[in-house]
Amino acid sequence: FLQNLSQTPALRELLKEAKMCDATIKIEPPEFSMEPQLIKLDQPGPLTLAMYQFLTEMQETKKGTVTPKELFAQVCKKAIRFKGYQQQDSQELLRYLLDGMRAEE
Repeated sequence: FLQNLSQTPALRELLKEAKMCDATIKIEPPEFSMEPQLIKLDQPGPLTLAMYQFLTEMQETKKGTVTPKELFAQVCKKAIRFKGYQQQDSQELLRYLLDGMRAEE
């Protein structure tokens, strides 16, 4: 799943913009009846930064294997149940990852 996310240019670009301090993004709705919206982004949290770093590393790496060590460490800080590197349900881990990033907004 994370390999698919790393291949999503729009997500990578949005995370790159969110990583910058005091970034502002422009959202242009497809409907002509709405004005474009400028949204000022706060500094991203550690989980969001770890996700950005991991996706960037997956995209740019020349080596065959990428380990999500920092990303997993940040997930473990939000959800203690994942500490210890025991086998976990991937859907549950993904839910905690995305919920944690959303909570940092």
